[in-house]
Amino acid sequence: MDQKGYRRGSFQSSTSDEDMLEIAGASLDFSMADDDPPLDREMGGFSSYNGGGMNGTSTMMDFLEEPLPGVGTYEDFNTIDWVREKSRDRDRHREITSRSKESTWALIHSVSDAFSGWLLMLLIGLLAGSLAGLIDISAHWMTDLKEGVCLAGFWFNHEHCCWKSNTTFTDRDKCPEWKSWSQLILGHGEGAFAYILNYFMYVTWALLFSLLAVLLVKGFAPYACGSGIPEIKTILSGFIIRGYLGKWTLIIKTITLVLAVSSGLSLGKEGPLVHVACCCGNILCHLFTKYRKNEAKRREVLSAAAAAGVSVAFGAPIGGVLFSLEEVSYYFPLKTLWRSFFAALVAAFTLRSINPFGNSRLVLFYVEFHMPWHLLELVPFILLGIFGGLWGAFFIRSNIAWCRRRKTTKLGKYPVLEVFVVTAITAVLAFPNEYTRMSTSELISELFNDCGILDSSKLCEYVNDFNSTKGDDLPDRAAGPGVYTAMWQLALALIMKVFITIFTFGMKVPSGLFIPSMAVGAIAGRLLGVAMEQLAYYHHDWAIFSGWCSQGADCITPGLYAMVGAAACLGGVTRMTVSLVVIMFELTGGLEYIVPLMAAAMTSKWVADAIGREGIYDAHIRLNGYPFLEAKEEFSHKTLAMDVMRPRRNDPPLTVITQDSMTVEDVETIINETTYSGYPVVVSRESQRLVGFVLRRDLIISIENARKKQDGIVSTSIIYFTDHSPPLPPSSPSMLKLRSILDLSPFTVTDQTPMEIVVDIFRKLGLRQCLVTHNGKLLGIITKKDVLKHIAQLANQDPDSILFN
Repeated sequence: MDQKGYRRGSFQSSTSDEDMLEIAGASLDFSMADDDPPLDREMGGFSSYNGGGMNGTSTMMDFLEEPLPGVGTYEDFNTIDWVREKSRDRDRHREITSRSKESTWALIHSVSDAFSGWLLMLLIGLLAGSLAGLIDISAHWMTDLKEGVCLAGFWFNHEHCCWKSNTTFTDRDKCPEWKSWSQLILGHGEGAFAYILNYFMYVTWALLFSLLAVLLVKGFAPYACGSGIPEIKTILSGFIIRGYLGKWTLIIKTITLVLAVSSGLSLGKEGPLVHVACCCGNILCHLFTKYRKNEAKRREVLSAAAAAGVSVAFGAPIGGVLFSLEEVSYYFPLKTLWRSFFAALVAAFTLRSINPFGNSRLVLFYVEFHMPWHLLELVPFILLGIFGGLWGAFFIRSNIAWCRRRKTTKLGKYPVLEVFVVTAITAVLAFPNEYTRMSTSELISELFNDCGILDSSKLCEYVNDFNSTKGDDLPDRAAGPGVYTAMWQLALALIMKVFITIFTFGMKVPSGLFIPSMAVGAIAGRLLGVAMEQLAYYHHDWAIFSGWCSQGADCITPGLYAMVGAAACLGGVTRMTVSLVVIMFELTGGLEYIVPLMAAAMTSKWVADAIGREGIYDAHIRLNGYPFLEAKEEFSHKTLAMDVMRPRRNDPPLTVITQDSMTVEDVETIINETTYSGYPVVVSRESQRLVGFVLRRDLIISIENARKKQDGIVSTSIIYFTDHSPPLPPSSPSMLKLRSILDLSPFTVTDQTPMEIVVDIFRKLGLRQCLVTHNGKLLGIITKKDVLKHIAQLANQDPDSILFN
C-alpha cells in the first residue's frame, strides 16, 4: 500500500512535549481551537467556517469539528504565515473579551491573559540576568586559571583572591595568596624555566578549554556555535529552525561560551548572550498558551529577549532595546517596545544584584571621563571613523571568504582540528605580549582607562611633574619609557587581533564579534590618543593647540579616543548607528561625549557602506542561504509579477486541487509526487477560478486522521472544500469535507502588478506566498523564495544561493 508508506513517513511530527521544546521559533502544539472564529457563536446558525451541521447526507461529515493536533503548525525550515497568525490571535482575543462578560472566572482569565506578557518578560529578565552573571563569574575565574591559582580558595579569581591581602596598592596584583603555576610547581616565579612553564600551562589550559567547547558543541548541540544573531534575525523574520532556541542549545551554549571566552580566543560573549536570552524566551513561552500556540506572538517575545541579552551583555538596557529595534527585529509593534524595555530593565537589575565583577558595575570596562573635548578633536575622531569603516569592510570580506572556503572545502569536515590549530596559534602568539595575554574585556578596560596618580599600568608611566598638578586632574605629561613600550606592544596586539579574528569568527564554538571589534578600535584609538597627547604637550604653541591647550593643562584624554575608536570599529562591522551610540554612552556615563561617538559611528557606516552594503550579520545570512527579506533595501527594478511567478513559459502547469472532484487517492498522489508546501484550490481544472489555498502539512494530517477516525473513508472518497455537497447514492463511500483547513482569503495580485509592490507586500505583511491571477483566473504563484531569487538575479548573484543549506 503506497498510502501506508506515505502516511508513515510523511510527517513524524514533533507532538510530544520533549520534542516541542526543541523547536526554534517553534512549530509548537497548535490546535485548531484558534482557527474556529468566535463569531460563529455570535452569528447564530452561520457556521460555514468549520462546516459543522451544514450537510444533509448521512455519509457527509466534517471530522475537523474537534481540534486536531498539528493542523495549523509549520514544518522545519519553513516560513510562518504572519497574516494568519495575527488573525488567529485577534480571534482568540475577541473570544476572551466576549466571554469575560459572562462570568467572574472568565473575567479573571481575561485579566491573567492580559498580564501574562508582562509576567513572561519578568521571568525572561530574571533568567537572562542570572545566566549572564554565572557566565561572567565563571569566565573571569577560568581566564585567570590559565596563569595561576588562589591558595585561599581555588574558586577565587586573581582579583578576588587579593582583596583580603595586606599588600600595598602598587603591589595589589602580587599578593601571597595568588600563585602562578611556576611558583606552585617550582617554588619560584623568576627565571627562564619559570617563564617557559607558565607559557606551557597557559597554552595547555587554552587548548583544553577550546577543545572541550568544540566537542560539546559537536556532540550535543551543533546550533550552539557562532554568534547566533544572523539566525535570530532570520527566525524573527518568520523562518523556523527547530532546535535553534531549544533547551539543549541553551545548556550547551552557556557552558561552551564560558570555555570559549576563557580559552583566550579572539571572540566575545556579547553576541552569544543575545542567543542565550532568546533561548530563555523561547523555552519560557511554553508556560503560556497565548505564546505557545502562536508563532507571531512568540516572535514578539523573542524581540524583547534579544533586548534583554544586549542589556546584560553591556549593562545597557536602553541600548539593548534600540539594538533589538534597529538590528534584529522584523516586526516591532509599540507594545513590544514597552515589554522589551521592561525585560531589559529586569535583566540589568538582576545582573546588578549578582554583581559579577565586584565593582557594582554591569560590565568590566565601565569608565568615567571628566574632561570636555574640543571642537578640533572632531578631526581625529572622524579619522577613527574612517579607520573603523575600512576595518569593518575588510573584516567582512575576509571573514566571508574564509567561511565560504570552510563550507565548500574539506576544511569544514574537521571543526575540532580547526579550533585546535587556531587556539594553538592564538595562545602561542598571545602569551609574550601582556596586552594579548589578558582577556579582551580587561584589555578594553585598560585602554578606556583615564590615567590617575595611582595607576601602575605601563600606559600611565608618564614623566610626572607634580608641581603643575591642579586638583584631581593630571596635566598632559611627557611619555615615559613604559608608555613607549606599551605603544609597541599595542601595535603588535592590533596586528594580531586584526588577522586572528578573521579566522576565529565562524568556528564551531560560541563566538561573539562585539568585543574583538571594540578591542581593535580601542587599540587604534589609544595609539592615536597618546600621539595627539604628546603632540599637544611638545607643540602646545602650534596654532591648532594654542587656543585651547596651554602648557600644564589636561587637554587630551587618550581613553576617550579608545572609546571612540571602539565605537567606530564596531559600527563598521555591524553597521549599527543609534543603538551603538547609546550603548557606548551607557558604558561611559558621559552625556557630553555623544557627539564624538555619533561622528565616528556615522563616518564608519558611510565608509563601510561605500565599500560594501552588507553588515557582518546580513553577509552571514546570505552566505547560509537563509530566506531573509531585508526591509532596509530598496527594490528599484521595473519587473512585473508575471516575470517572477511560477510556472514559467516552458514549465509544466501549476499543481492545483479542485474543490469537489478529487478523491483521497488523487490528493495523496499529488502530495507524494511534489514537495510544495501548499496548493491552490480551484473550482475546476477547466475554469481555474480560485477558491482558496491549502497547506500541504494540514492536508497530510487531516487525511491521516480521517482514515483513522472516520468510518468509510477510503481511497475513492471524494474530498470537498465546499459548504454544500450534492446528495450521494447509498452505496457511495463517505465524503471527506476539509473546508475548515482551507484559507479562503489568500493574498492575490494580478499578473501586471509591479514587483516593487509585490516585494513591499512580502516585506510588510510577512507573506509565505502570493497567488497570481488574470481576470479572476489562477495563473501562478510567487513564494518568498522566488522573490529572494529574483532579487539575487538582479544583483548578479547566484539565485540558487537563496536555498537554505
